[in-house]
Amino acid sequence: MKYIIMNISRVDRDIDDHMSVQAIIQYYQVRGHLTAQLDPLGMISANIQSPLHSVTSSSPHAVLATHNLDETDMDRVFRLSLNTRIGGAGVSALPLREILTRLEGAYCRHIGVEYMHINHSERRQWIRERFETPDAGHLSLDAKRTLLARMTRAHRFEEFVGAMWPTEKRFGLEGCEVLIPAVKAIIDASTGAGVECIVMGMAHRGRLNVLANVCGEPLDRIFGRLRGVEPPADDEGSGDLVYHLGTTRELITRCSNKSVQLTLVANPSHLEACDPVVEGVTRAEQFNRGDSKGGKVMALLLHGDAAFAAQGVVYETLQMSALAEYSTHGTIHVVVNNQIGFTTDPRAGRSSTYCTDVARALNAPVFHVNADDPEAVHYVCGVAAEWRHRFAGDCVVDLVGYRRNGHDERDDPTLTQPVMYAKIGRQVSCWERYRRRLVAENTVSEAYARELHDRYDTILTDAYERAERAAAMVSNNDWSDRPSSGFFGTGRCELTPDQPTGVAEDVLTHIGTLFGSPPPGDFAIHPAIARILASRLEMIENRSVDWTVAEAMAFGSLLKEGVHVRLSGQDVERGASGHRHHVLHHQTIDETTYRPLCHLYPDQAPYTVCNSPLSEYGVLGFEYGFSMATPNALVVWEAQSGDFLNVGQCIVDQYVSSGEAKWGLRPGLVLLLPHGMEGMGPDHSSARPERLLQLSNSDSDVFPATIDERRQLRDINMIVVNCTTPANYFHMLRRQIGLPFRKPLVVLAPKSLYRHPDATSRFDDMTPGARFAPVIPESGPAGQSAQHVKRLVFCTGKTFYDLVSARSAKHLDRDVAIVRVEQLSPFPFAAIRDELRKYPNADLLWSQEEHKNQGFWAYVRPHIECVLRHLHLSHKMLGYAGRAIKK
Repeated sequence: MKYIIMNISRVDRDIDDHMSVQAIIQYYQVRGHLTAQLDPLGMISANIQSPLHSVTSSSPHAVLATHNLDETDMDRVFRLSLNTRIGGAGVSALPLREILTRLEGAYCRHIGVEYMHINHSERRQWIRERFETPDAGHLSLDAKRTLLARMTRAHRFEEFVGAMWPTEKRFGLEGCEVLIPAVKAIIDASTGAGVECIVMGMAHRGRLNVLANVCGEPLDRIFGRLRGVEPPADDEGSGDLVYHLGTTRELITRCSNKSVQLTLVANPSHLEACDPVVEGVTRAEQFNRGDSKGGKVMALLLHGDAAFAAQGVVYETLQMSALAEYSTHGTIHVVVNNQIGFTTDPRAGRSSTYCTDVARALNAPVFHVNADDPEAVHYVCGVAAEWRHRFAGDCVVDLVGYRRNGHDERDDPTLTQPVMYAKIGRQVSCWERYRRRLVAENTVSEAYARELHDRYDTILTDAYERAERAAAMVSNNDWSDRPSSGFFGTGRCELTPDQPTGVAEDVLTHIGTLFGSPPPGDFAIHPAIARILASRLEMIENRSVDWTVAEAMAFGSLLKEGVHVRLSGQDVERGASGHRHHVLHHQTIDETTYRPLCHLYPDQAPYTVCNSPLSEYGVLGFEYGFSMATPNALVVWEAQSGDFLNVGQCIVDQYVSSGEAKWGLRPGLVLLLPHGMEGMGPDHSSARPERLLQLSNSDSDVFPATIDERRQLRDINMIVVNCTTPANYFHMLRRQIGLPFRKPLVVLAPKSLYRHPDATSRFDDMTPGARFAPVIPESGPAGQSAQHVKRLVFCTGKTFYDLVSARSAKHLDRDVAIVRVEQLSPFPFAAIRDELRKYPNADLLWSQEEHKNQGFWAYVRPHIECVLRHLHLSHKMLGYAGRAIKK
C-alpha cells in the first residue's frame, strides 16, 4: 500500500512538472517581449510603467523558481504541447535546458512579439511558427548584401544632406536609418504576393530619405528644394516644405522584380492627419481596380512613437480597419520609435506600457524590434507583410531606435535629455555596426563595403551639382501625390457653369417613382416608412419635390450617367433627422435590407451609402482621401449636426481648404453640414460658417475686371453654398460633377428645411434648361415694382422663410425685397451688382439668425461694400439685422 502511494506521488509530480513547463512556455509567449533586448541604447526600458515588469525576469533561473522547478530539472526531457513550435518539425520533446534556450532566443533577444491577446488561435499559432521555429529569421548571403546596400544608402543620404545643409531643418533619420530597408522589405514581400499599388503616409521624420531611397524621387529635385530654388515664375500655389511633400512613382522592385506604384501622400505638420487620408486613397484605389480583397492595393503608414500613442486620429483610423465600407483589408503600421517626442520622454508622454498598445484593441500583432539589428528588422517586416496578405488585417512593426540629433537639426537635445544624448554621442551607427558584422563573418569584404559607399556618394554629388537647374524646372504641382493630368478638361466633364444641369422629366419621374415605391416581393417595411414612401409618390404625381427627393434625383441621375456616388457619415442611411431612408430594413428578418437607389437602372454606376463610426476627424479624412483618387465620383460626407465639424476641423484646415495651394490636390469632396438655429442650444446646430468663409480665398477688395463664373469657380479654393430650395441643391450636386475641374464643396442646409412646407420645388425647376442659381432674386410684388422698394434685404439659407413670413404678417410685400445669396464662395459679384442696380431707392440690410460675431456677416459685408464701390454707391451703408454679438 505504501509503495502504491509513493508511485502515485511520483506520477503526480511528473504531471505537475509537465504542466509547469507548459506554463513556462506560455509565460514566455505572453511576457517575453517585456524582457527582450529592444533598446539599442540599453538604458530606457520599453516597458516604461509596466506593472508586469516587477514579475518578469530575463533570467531563466528566476523563471524556473517561479514555476517550482530548479537546476536539477534542466536535463529532464519534457513533452511539448501543440501550442508551441520551438521543437521544429518532428520533435515532440526536449530537455528543459534546450526549451529555455529556444524560448529565450525566440522571445527575449532583439525581437519582442505581442500576439497572445489575439482572439484567433489559428493566427496565434501562425505567429508561433514564424518566431519559435528553429532558424527562423535566417537570411541568405544575397539578402544580407542587399540589406547592407540599403543601409549604406540610408546612412550616407543622411550624412550627405547633414554635411551640405548643417543648419537646415530636415528632420533626419539618424538613429533609425533601418526604416529604409524595413520599408523596402515590406514592399518586396508585398509585391511578391501580388500587390501592385502601395499608398504610404508618414510625418516629417525621415521623409526626405523615404522620398529618395524608397519612392525613387530624383535626388536633384530634393536637393533643389533644400537649396531654396524657386519654382517657375508661372507656378500656381504656395507650395510646401520639402519634408511635407508627396509623390507618386512607378518602380520595379529589386527583389521581386515586379512593377509597383508607390504613392507617398502629402502631409501637414499635424503629425497623424494623413492616416485616414491614406486609408481613403487606398480604398478608392481598390474600388477603381475592382480589388475587393485588397490583394492589389495596400496601405503602409509610418508613425512616430509619441504621436502614435497620443493622437486620437490614430485610434479613429484603426477603428475603421474592419468596417465593411472603410476597410482596406489590412494596413501595415511602422513606428519609428525614437523613445522621445520632441523633448518629452515616454514617462510623460503616455500611460500605456508601449506606444503601440492602442493597436491591441484590434487583435493586431505588434512586432517590437531593436532598430540596431537590421536582420531582425528585415525578418519582422517580411512577417508583417505576410500577415497582412494572409489575414487581411492590420499589424504593427515597432522599430525601437533613437534620434541622434534633436527634434530638428538646430535643436539642442542635451538641454532636456543630457544622459540619453551622452549615450547617443558614443553610439556607433547601425550601418557601421552591420558593416563590421558582415565583414567579420566574411559575407562581404572591406573593399565591397567601401565600393557601395563610394558609388552612392558619387550619385549624391552628381545630383547636388544638377540640383539648381533641375529644381527650377519643377512646379509645385509636380510634387503632387495625385497627378490630375488626363482628367481636367477632357471627356464628359466639359460643362461650364452657365450651362444647364437639368434632367429630362421622364428620368426624374422614373427615379422618384422607384424611390417612393416599396421593395419588391414580401419585404416587410415599417408602417412609418410605408407612409413616407406614399408621400413621395404623391409628390411625383404633383410634379414637385422636397429636399430628400431632390437629393435622391440628383444621386439617381448621376448614377444613370455612370457616376459612382458615395455617401458617408453618421446615420446617413436613414438620415440623422429621419428624412432620407436610403436603406430600408426588413422588419422580421435581421440584416436584410433594400436600397432603392441601387436598383434604378440595370447598367447604373454603384451607389455606396454607409453609416460611419462615430468619428469626424477620421472619417472626414478618409472621404477626402477617397475623393482624391476618384475624381469622377461624387463623394459626400455628412455631419450628423453642424457642430460635429468642430472635431474634423483639422482636415478642413490642413486639406480641404489648403490642399490645392500646398500640394496641387483637387478633390471634389462634398461636405453636407446641417446648420441653423434649430432650437438645439447655442452650438449644436452651428457649422461655424464664419470659420469656413474665413478660409475662403475670395478677395473682398477687388471687383473682378471680367465676370467669368467658370474662372471664379476655378480660382476659388473651396465652394460654400447655403441653398434655400431643393432644386438649387439638386443642381449644385450635379454641377459638382459636371465642372471640368474639382473643388471641395461645402453645403450648409438647415434640418428644418428637410420638411419645411414651403421648401419645395417644381419639376420645371429641374428639367433641361434649368441650372444652379448663385443668387435668387425677389420674385414677389416687390420685385415687380423695384423703384418703389424701400428696403433691400440680403440673406441666405432658412432665414429667407422666416423673413418672408414676417414680411407677410406686417403687410410689407411691396416695400421690402428679399434676395437670397445661395453661393457665398466664390462670391457672386455680378448677381449682387445686378440686384443693387435694380433697387436704387432702397436702404440695404444683411439679415441672419446667427449672432453678429458668427455666421456670414463678417464675410458678406466687405464683399457687398466692394460691389457698392464698384457702382459708385459708397455713400450707401449695409446695415445688419440679426442677433447681437454673442458673449
